[in-house]
Amino acid sequence: MSARAPADALAAIVGREHVVAAPSGAAVDGVEPRWRVSPGSVDEVSRILKLAASEHLSVAPRGSGSAVDLGMPPAPIDIAMDLCRLDGILEYVPADMVATVQAGVRLDVLGRELGKHGQMLALDPYGGLSRTVGGVLASGASGPRRFRYGSGRDLLLGVRFVQADGTVTWGGSRVVKSVTGYDVPKLLVGSLGTLGVIVEATLRLHPVPTATGSWLFAFGSGEAAGSFVAAVLASTLEPERLVWLNGAALARAGHPGETAIAVSIGSVVEAVATQGAALAALASSSGGRASVLADGFWASLGSVLAGRIVLKLSSELGRLAFWAGELEQACARRSLVPSMVGEAGNGVLRAAVEANAPPADLAREIVSPLRERLAAEGGSLVVERAPVELKRAVDVWGSVPEPALAVMKRLKTEFDPRGTLNPGRFVGGL
Repeated sequence: MSARAPADALAAIVGREHVVAAPSGAAVDGVEPRWRVSPGSVDEVSRILKLAASEHLSVAPRGSGSAVDLGMPPAPIDIAMDLCRLDGILEYVPADMVATVQAGVRLDVLGRELGKHGQMLALDPYGGLSRTVGGVLASGASGPRRFRYGSGRDLLLGVRFVQADGTVTWGGSRVVKSVTGYDVPKLLVGSLGTLGVIVEATLRLHPVPTATGSWLFAFGSGEAAGSFVAAVLASTLEPERLVWLNGAALARAGHPGETAIAVSIGSVVEAVATQGAALAALASSSGGRASVLADGFWASLGSVLAGRIVLKLSSELGRLAFWAGELEQACARRSLVPSMVGEAGNGVLRAAVEANAPPADLAREIVSPLRERLAAEGGSLVVERAPVELKRAVDVWGSVPEPALAVMKRLKTEFDPRGTLNPGRFVGGL
C-alpha cells in the first residue's frame, strides 16, 4: 500500500478526525509513529489490528502516556493506538463489589463513580490518578497501597483484549472465549501491550475505609528505620501503606529529615486511633519521632520520583535499607543524590536521579554492578525511565534466565507471531 492508502483505511475505520499523521507528542524514545489513531469502540480496535496484520504495520497501544518511558527503544512504529476514547464504565453492581470498565477510563473518573457507593479500586500508582486502567494494567504499575490490597494483577478478575490479528478474546471471569491453558489476565498485566491490546477489565473493588490516618516517623539512621519496619511487619498492625524515604525524597516532599517511614491506616475510627498509637510506640522504641501527615502527601510521591532517570530495585524485605545505602554510595561517587521511595512492605525501592554523566559511565558504575549483586541474592534492577542514550548503553530490563525467556518467546510467538505489537520494547527485545 502507498502511505496514503493505510491512512485512508484507518480513517474509514475511526473517522478522519481521529487519525493524525506525523503526530506530535506520540514519540517513544525518539521513535515517531506515522499515525496516531484513536478508536472509539472494541470493534474499531479489532479492525485496526486486522489492517495492521494484513499490511505488516506495527502498533504501539497507549493510554495517558504516563509509562511511555518504560522499556527499550522500540522498532519503527507505524500506528500509535490511543485508547483514551474507550472510557466507559460498562457494568457496576455495588452489591457485588465488581466493576467492568473500558481500558481508557481514568482512575480519578472511576474513583468518583465508585466513591458514590463507598467503594474504591485500591490502586495508587506513581504518576497519579490521571492514568488509565488499561495503561496501569499493561505497564504493571502499582503503588504503596499494594502492601494491603495487592497489585493490579491481584485485583483483575477478567479481561477482554484484542489479539494482534484482530481477534477479540476474553480471559478470566465472564469468559466468552479464552486461550486454553493460560491465565490470560495475569499474562497481560505488565506485558506492555506486547501480547494483546486490553480493551476492557473486570475489577475487584474494596470498601472505602470509614476513617484513615497517616503519619511520618522520622529516624536518625537507616538502621533505626529498618528496625521500625521490621517491628511493624512482625506485629498485628494492618497498614495500608508502609513507605521508606531518604533525605532527598523528604526534602522534595516538604518534610526535611534524614530518613523516615510514612504509614497510613484505614479502618474504623477507633482502630485508626489505636493502631496509630501502637505505631508511635514502636517508632519511639527505635528512636523515631512521629508527626501527622496530610492526605495529600500520598499523591505527591509521584513528583518525588520525577527525574531523568528512575531505577527500580527489588530485594528481600529485610534488605531494602541496605540496598538503599548501596545505591546512595554508588551515586555519591558520581556526585549524584538519588531521591528514593521504598515500598518497605513489598521489597521495592525506586530512585530518581538527575544525571548528566556519560551514559556508558552510569551503566558501568551504577546500574551493572548493583544489578549483578542484587541478582546474586534473587533481586533485580530495572531502569524504568532514562534518556535513550542510557537505554542503548544497558538493557533496561536486565538479563532473564534462559528457560524463562524461552517461555516468553513462545508466548509472544503464539499471541503475536508477526511482531505487530510494541516491537522491541519488552524483555529480550520482544
